[in-house]
Amino acid sequence: MSTATELKSLYHKGKKRKILVILSLFLALLIIIIISVSLGAGSPRFNEAIQVILSKLFPFLGFDPGPQITQTIIFDIRLPRVVLAVIAGAGLAASGVAMQGVLKNPLVSPYILGISSAAGFGAALAIALGIGVVTQYGDYIIVANAFVFSILVMLMVYGVARLRGITPESVILAGVAFGFLFSAMTALIQFIAPEHAAVRVVFIWLLGGGLTTATWESILIALPIVLVAIALTMRYSWDMNVMSLGEEVAMSIGVNSKQVIVICMALATLATASIVSFTGAIGFICLVSPHIARMMIGSDHRFLLPCSTVLGACLLLCSDTLARLVLMPSEVPVGIVTALIGVPFFLYLLLSKRRQFWH
Repeated sequence: MSTATELKSLYHKGKKRKILVILSLFLALLIIIIISVSLGAGSPRFNEAIQVILSKLFPFLGFDPGPQITQTIIFDIRLPRVVLAVIAGAGLAASGVAMQGVLKNPLVSPYILGISSAAGFGAALAIALGIGVVTQYGDYIIVANAFVFSILVMLMVYGVARLRGITPESVILAGVAFGFLFSAMTALIQFIAPEHAAVRVVFIWLLGGGLTTATWESILIALPIVLVAIALTMRYSWDMNVMSLGEEVAMSIGVNSKQVIVICMALATLATASIVSFTGAIGFICLVSPHIARMMIGSDHRFLLPCSTVLGACLLLCSDTLARLVLMPSEVPVGIVTALIGVPFFLYLLLSKRRQFWH
């Protein structure tokens, strides 16, 4: 067998293994969804949860939905939160992969670049001071503020970075600077807030407290945006692979690095903004998921992006389920749980000798 044939055979074996890993993660996600829906205060049994879900998805099959109270708990309270957690985890993980890929930095994430800080400032304006970009839709004042300021901060980052030629370094430095700025302004709002209760609400929102108020309406808004952003980002997966080889190689092949950076950053920002507007700020998922995915399947973005997306959904859903259960009937903000998971993992990466995972 020739060397070329051997290499081709190894490539196809590796490709099949990566696809198998992604499919296995997807199957695990489906199982976690069912388990998560059936856990919590006043939970129905596991088989009852399955019957309610199947009766709603496939009403023509004649599944018994059970008592009305069971249907309400699962379909109107528990399932929207689970679905939003899946969407949020997937979108945040995909955004992390995209930003790390185009900026060629393993520590970059939508949160490092100031998106969560800006969203937190917008939410704090609405919660503590009642100031919003929309006033006629009171229920969405927090969502609108968080979304607008998330987009605004990336426009500011882009404007500053453009003065330096849209390099990874200029984007990262501008993002970090604006992140600190909006964090300081959020702290100022909490300091001058007229009501102590409002300060507590802002604090909980900054730790992902928005998941507790998930509704099907919020899912119908966030889901299309996240799906479109991830699908469009997938189109640039090969460009991100080429960019990892260096600016000169990318130019020689015809990849416009600056254009790819701007497009992928815009898509990641759009996905993150649509998520944090409803869920609040949730850290570490966009950092942890890409690195775990690299350990599992390598750095080829054609497989890394979908793998990290499904893995992020699994991680955030598990974290949110744990947050609901650990102090039941009270709840721990999911941001605390993701931090408790993320910090040890990063310390492990820092102290281990497996440095290839950082490249």
